[in-house]
Amino acid sequence: MLKRCLKNKTFVLSFAVLFPILIIAAIGPWIIPHDPLELNPNQVLSPSSAAYPLGTDEFGRDILSRLILGIRPSLAVALGSTLLAFMLGLAFGIVSGYFRGFMEKLVMRGVDILLCFPPILLALMVVGMWGAGVANLMVIIGIVYAPHFARIAYSSTLQIKRQEFVESELSLGASHARIITGCILPNILPPLIIQISLTIAAAILLESGLSFLGLGVIPPEPSWGQMIGQSRGYITLNPMYAVWPSLCLGVTILAINLMGDSLRDILDPKLNRS
Repeated sequence: MLKRCLKNKTFVLSFAVLFPILIIAAIGPWIIPHDPLELNPNQVLSPSSAAYPLGTDEFGRDILSRLILGIRPSLAVALGSTLLAFMLGLAFGIVSGYFRGFMEKLVMRGVDILLCFPPILLALMVVGMWGAGVANLMVIIGIVYAPHFARIAYSSTLQIKRQEFVESELSLGASHARIITGCILPNILPPLIIQISLTIAAAILLESGLSFLGLGVIPPEPSWGQMIGQSRGYITLNPMYAVWPSLCLGVTILAINLMGDSLRDILDPKLNRS
C-alpha cells in the first residue's frame, strides 16, 4: 500500500502540499509573528512590509498571523464533521443494506430527501436555527454529508452480502455482528476512504462559504472564509487582503481533491495493475 502511494505522483504532490499545512495548523499559535486579535489603528490596510509580510486588514491586524490561525477552525470543522458524517452514514448504510425491509426504506428515502437539497441551503437553514460556532458547524456539516456515506455504504453492503464467502458464513451459523464487522466492513472501506477525502474538501468549502456570509466561525476568531468576506469592502484599497486567504483556500481544496483522486486510483483494483 505504501509503495503504491509513493509511486503515485499525484498522491506525493498533494501530500507535499497538505503536510506542511497540517504542521502549521498544529504549531500555529507558537509561530505567528503578531497577535492576530491585536488592533493597530496606525497600520490599517497597510501593504506588505518587513513587520507585516502580507500586510494588515481593516483593523490593522496582521494578515499572516490571521491566515496561520485561520487554518485551525477550518480543519477542525472539516475533520470533525467528516468523522461524524462517516460514522452516521456507515451505521445507517450497513444496517439498511444488510437487514433490508422497513429499515432500508426508511433510511434510504430519508437519504434521498436530504440529497435533493443543496448542502449550502441545508446548512443555512440549520445554522439559522442553531446558531454559528465551530461546534455547531461540525454537527451541521456532518449531518449534511452523512447521506453521501450512507448511499455508498448501502450499495457496497448489498454487493458484498451477495458474495459466496458471506453466504458460507451465514450457513455456518455466524452471527450478524461477526459478518458485518468481519466480512462486510473491511470490504466496503475503500470507497468510503475516497469519500472521506472528498468530504473534507467539501466541508472546508462549505465552512468557508458560511463564514463568508457571517454564519460560520464567530469573530474575532479568524477563518479563511471570514477573511475573504471581510475583504470585499476593501478590494480597491488593498487587493492582496482578499488574494491571500483565497489562494490558501484554493490550494488546500485542490490538494485534498487531488489526494482523493489518487486514492481512488490506488485503492480501485480495476485501475491498479501493479
